[in-house]
Amino acid sequence: MTKPTITHRSGDATAPTGVGPRIIAHIVNDQGRWGRGFVLAVSRRWPQPEHCYRDWHRHRVTNDFALGAVQLVTVGDGLYVANMVAQHGIRRTGSSVIPIRYDALDRCLTRLGNYATSLDASIHMPRIGTGLAGGQWAVIEPLITHGLCRRGIPVTVYDLPPHR
Repeated sequence: MTKPTITHRSGDATAPTGVGPRIIAHIVNDQGRWGRGFVLAVSRRWPQPEHCYRDWHRHRVTNDFALGAVQLVTVGDGLYVANMVAQHGIRRTGSSVIPIRYDALDRCLTRLGNYATSLDASIHMPRIGTGLAGGQWAVIEPLITHGLCRRGIPVTVYDLPPHR
């Protein structure tokens, strides 16, 4: 049996295509900050992921909030958003330090794969970790392939169409 590979599609990752359970995955930081990047598109569609993330961070001393953790939030019938903590802090203007933590992302993808397997869900995402987190797709894509595709989980990566 051939394992699925990543499907690349032009479109909006907050409007995933296909049938059956779908998980929209994205990266969040470990500082409780929500307000730039893909999270804005998520918040425009649903209030729950931001609310749950902020609450998760606020009560972090009594829960699993940390680099490598994943929070799965139900936003519709068979539709979920996965808040994956794989960014340490936020990128500062003029700083050469990038906030993505590849080891944390690898742990997140394993946990995400467990959720997807239990729900028989497909995974949908933008090019996670390459925007504000400062990561390199050449490093991130193999992590996705290893953590999800090799387990038979279908993954679709969405790129926004260019503005005209």
